[in-house]
Amino acid sequence: MSRRPSRREVLCGLSAFGAGAALSSCGKARPVASAARPNVVVILADDLAWRAWGGAGAYPFLSTPNLDRLAAEGATFDNGFCTTSLCSPSRASLLTGCYAHRHGVLANGVNDPDPAIPQYPQLLQQQGYETALIGKWQMRRGAEPRPGFDYWLSFFGQGPYLDPTLNENGVETLVPGYTTDLLTDYAVRWLERPRPSPFCMILSHKAVHGPWTPAPRHAGAFPDAELPKPESFDDDYATKPRWLRRATLWGEDEVSWAASAGYQVPDTLPPAVFDPHDPPTLDYMRCLLAFDDSVGRVLQTLEAQGELDNTFVFVTSDNGFMLGAHRRGDKRLMYEESIRIPMLVRFPPLVPAGARLDAMALTIDLAPTLLELAGAPIPEVMQGASWLPLFAGDDGGWRQAFLYEYFPEGWVPGIARIQGVRTSDWKLIRYPDVTDDTDELYDLENDPFELVNLIGDPAHAAVLAGLDAELARLRPA
Repeated sequence: MSRRPSRREVLCGLSAFGAGAALSSCGKARPVASAARPNVVVILADDLAWRAWGGAGAYPFLSTPNLDRLAAEGATFDNGFCTTSLCSPSRASLLTGCYAHRHGVLANGVNDPDPAIPQYPQLLQQQGYETALIGKWQMRRGAEPRPGFDYWLSFFGQGPYLDPTLNENGVETLVPGYTTDLLTDYAVRWLERPRPSPFCMILSHKAVHGPWTPAPRHAGAFPDAELPKPESFDDDYATKPRWLRRATLWGEDEVSWAASAGYQVPDTLPPAVFDPHDPPTLDYMRCLLAFDDSVGRVLQTLEAQGELDNTFVFVTSDNGFMLGAHRRGDKRLMYEESIRIPMLVRFPPLVPAGARLDAMALTIDLAPTLLELAGAPIPEVMQGASWLPLFAGDDGGWRQAFLYEYFPEGWVPGIARIQGVRTSDWKLIRYPDVTDDTDELYDLENDPFELVNLIGDPAHAAVLAGLDAELARLRPA
């Protein structure tokens, strides 16, 4: 096994940075633990909630042995976050290492990232890596190949769970089967190819995006399961924005929002009954089983090829999912269940087995991390930070806050534009376009489920002022 890098090696050329600060590369590659550049496998789920896997322990009936194996043999980021909780912007942030306001992907299905901003597959390809994208792209509409990938297999938009039309290197074919399994088949075949160079593969699943259709073998899973009631399900929204009470009661999509225009919005939400046997939520969990199978097959393939311990394996989601928290599904909002994501990494030369990392890790950190691992320069434009110091046990100088941003979508007029800042203990949520309603402030240490909005409490005026100053520093001009 290669030695772990020293603090001096992993920090060489890095400036102290807070949230949103650019990572300095000193204009050259830096040494890593192994002379041989590692392979890279990124496995991406869609809408996978932070605690919706077996090792998180939130759903006692849910078993995900392959995700659990990854956590046992690698590290779990206990504070992993997306910077925009929406598919396209978040995927662009993973690729570019930039916040959405910089890479330019603000909504789903409109455009790809600004071509002036490099993406890590392109940069790794330039360093001699063989690259592949297998699965969901969903930025600019269309399944056609994008620059930076030697091998391409994708589908249009969200794609179906059954019998997808797949675009393989520009040729479209309808392929019968269950999409999660099919994408894994293609990924395994690609990994099994002999190659003289290191590789980078992104396996980007449709799962577990709704509407949920489990694999036939999992359709009857959890027959006796009872879903735990979310801790914030009984939130009455008494201190939350009026527009959010309206959206939660009657819907935020274009049709629902227009229909509720004349309704009297109550000061609190009426009580609701929680269903521990909710069929859609159980189907969500069943869809996760095939995703876990996929992770297992990839690990087994790498092991059979003798490449597992020389491969940086990273599993995450593009965003979180509410799953009934605050009586909501979906994401977009800045509440914890929406912005927190699972992050699991396995790479024995650097990552201690069974490690739990507390530092706030962001989607924008993946690109600089992979570039540093490959010994490649990290572009100044990237706003994330390499995780190599964290793997070495050094979180000194790590970010203490980060920016969250959400941009309006035409078909969802009931969700306002969001700019916010989160620290380890506090969260400020501003709605810049809403002038006749309240913003939100939460004491996460004492109110982790965000039930009591403190924005108007004079006792916290100093905290609010400090968070506003941090938000002004982080957000775009």
